[in-house]
Amino acid sequence: MKRLPSIKQLQYLLALHEHQHFGRAAEACYIGQSTLSAAIANLEETMNTQLLERDHKTFIFTPLGEDVVRQARYIIEQCEELTDFAKCQGKPMAGPFRLGCIPTIAPFVLSEVMALCRERYPELQLLLREDTSDNSLHALAEGRLDMVLLALPYETGAFHTEVLAQDGFKLVLHKDWLDRGFNQDISQWPDESIFLLEREHCLTNHAVKACELEDSRKVNPFFATSLHTLTQMVNNKLGVTFMPKMAINSGLLDGTELITQSPGTAAAYRDIGVAWRPTSTKAHSYRLMADLIAQVLAQKCK
Repeated sequence: MKRLPSIKQLQYLLALHEHQHFGRAAEACYIGQSTLSAAIANLEETMNTQLLERDHKTFIFTPLGEDVVRQARYIIEQCEELTDFAKCQGKPMAGPFRLGCIPTIAPFVLSEVMALCRERYPELQLLLREDTSDNSLHALAEGRLDMVLLALPYETGAFHTEVLAQDGFKLVLHKDWLDRGFNQDISQWPDESIFLLEREHCLTNHAVKACELEDSRKVNPFFATSLHTLTQMVNNKLGVTFMPKMAINSGLLDGTELITQSPGTAAAYRDIGVAWRPTSTKAHSYRLMADLIAQVLAQKCK
C-alpha cells in the first residue's frame, strides 16, 4: 500500500511555514523541536521530495515546498470541515463559524449579527475576529476564518465575493463651522481641512474615491487611528471628515456638537460585502450567513 503523509505531519508543516522557525513552530504545536524536525524529515521521505533547503542555522522552503504548503492547507481545511460536518450531523449553521470583520464595520453591526444568530441559529457558535482587510483575507486564505465582512471594492483575489448593501458617506463637521464654506465645492475648502483615517483602513481609500477628494492639499497629513478618535478631532474643531452612515446611524456622533451634510456627490458610498473560499464545502452556511448579515445592514445603512 502506498505510504501517505499524515494529517499531523501536514499540520506541523503548516506551523513551520507560518512561524518560519523550528523552535517557535514546535512550541505552537506543543511538541519538542526534535520531534518537529523528525516529522518534517519523515514527511520529505514519504513524499520523496525536498521541502526545505537547510544549512546549520537557517532554512527556506523550496518552490515545491511552497506548493505543498498550499495543498496541505487545503487538505487540513477540508478535514476540519469534515469533522465539523460530522459533529453537526450535516446540518448547516451549526457548530463553529469564524467570521472576520474590518474595524470600520465591526463595532456597528456585529452585536446585531450575533443577537440574530442566537435567535435564528441556536446551534451555531459564532466566533468573531476584528482586523484589517489584508489580515482578514490572509486568515481566510489559510482557513483560519470562514467568511470576511468587509468594504468593497477591494482586491480579494480568487475569493467569492458578494455585495450586501451600500453604505453612504456624510460630511461631518462641528455646528460652529457651518459658515466656513463647506457648503461650496470641495475645491473651495481650506487646505488640510479634511481629516481621515490611517491608510491601512480601506475606509480612507473609499472615502477619497466616493467623495472625489482628488486634491490632496485638502486632506490633512495627520491621520486618525479609529473612527472614535476621528470623531473627537472633528468635535474639537480641528477640521471636517467623511463618515459612513452605518457609523452615524449607530450613534457615533451622540453627545457631540457635530452635524452631518450631504457630501455633494451623488454616488458617495462604499459597498459592504462578504468574501469566502469558493472551494469550501460550507457554501450553504455561507449563503445563510450572508442573508442574515444583509438583513442587519439593511437597517444600519438606510
